[in-house]
Amino acid sequence: MRETIFTTVASLGGGTIGLIVFGVVLLALILWAVGAYNGLVRLRNLYKNAFAQIDVQLKRRHDLIPNLVETAKSFMKHERETLEAVIQARNMASSAREGLSPDDAGGMQGMMAAEAGLGSMLGKFFALAEAYPDLKSNQNMMQVSEELTTTENKISFSRQAYNDAVTTFNTKRETVPTNIIAGLCSFKEAVLFEITNEEEREVVKVSFD
Repeated sequence: MRETIFTTVASLGGGTIGLIVFGVVLLALILWAVGAYNGLVRLRNLYKNAFAQIDVQLKRRHDLIPNLVETAKSFMKHERETLEAVIQARNMASSAREGLSPDDAGGMQGMMAAEAGLGSMLGKFFALAEAYPDLKSNQNMMQVSEELTTTENKISFSRQAYNDAVTTFNTKRETVPTNIIAGLCSFKEAVLFEITNEEEREVVKVSFD
């Protein structure tokens, strides 16, 4: 009888310990999952904030171009086609940027292509403007050119900061075992802001020699 009682108590004790161990393991898994999720959210917010900084500078770039073209019109009367092409490229880039999310792969590709096209047209514009001394010395033209130069530099720095944030997020998202949480919670891969056009690998020249 006494042995039966001890056996029963021991059995109950073993079951209780098992439940405690299971509970501890489950709690640890929950805490890890919460930590992994919060870490991904934090990194996602960082790269989205970095993209917002790019967006601010791109908008500034787009806002300056109409003033640039308007100033050039009276000097570059024989370059009407080029001026219209600059405005068209500017409008396409502005439309591609609006409401864009950096985890939208298709949208990001469209935006990068539009910005590359705009950069190419600006390069052609300033190359042609070299032949117009009066335009080069125009006060408004010099001011807009200086503002564009500053903006282009800011875009370059912002793009680097954004790409660094995206790389950190994507690495975390793809790393085992955090990739499990990323998959379950639908964390999309962020898209790098890359330059595919070799001409665009240098900051657009917007000043005169």
